[in-house]
Amino acid sequence: MTIYSFYIFDRHAECIYNRRWAAPPVPKSARPMSGSSMTSNGDHPAVRKGLSREDDAKLIFGLVFSLRNMVQKLGGDDDTFLSYRTAEYKLHYYETPTRMKFVMLTDTKQNNLRVALHQIWANLYVEYVVKNPLSPVEHPGGIGVANELFERGLDAFVTAVLPS
Repeated sequence: MTIYSFYIFDRHAECIYNRRWAAPPVPKSARPMSGSSMTSNGDHPAVRKGLSREDDAKLIFGLVFSLRNMVQKLGGDDDTFLSYRTAEYKLHYYETPTRMKFVMLTDTKQNNLRVALHQIWANLYVEYVVKNPLSPVEHPGGIGVANELFERGLDAFVTAVLPS
């Protein structure tokens, strides 16, 4: 299993933490084919340029926000959005009681990671960020989580609990 990226959004829709482990695969439709036309700089026209981390986080939050609202409108307040899968990746979602949103992108073969995201929140985020007296309570303007213990714990969790 491959983990592509991980995001934490606060209740104000600000991305307070993002981490990339591996780049998602290039879609088959965007790969250059033999004999296909190339642009003047050598790129295939269908290949999308990489987004900045900020733009990437905004797109992920917009997708999660839209899908979550659609699930609630179609299924009622009791239904929750858990995951979303395309041909190239799977998005896993967990929302805490305080409206923190944890999102992880993995390969398509991965089972639902709701329990793993809950463990990241309860055992890592709460322990190392929330209980840290030096960590801000709110993250105005997207000031993110800058905690070395949280980073180390997340790396250890990803390699131990979610092996490749």
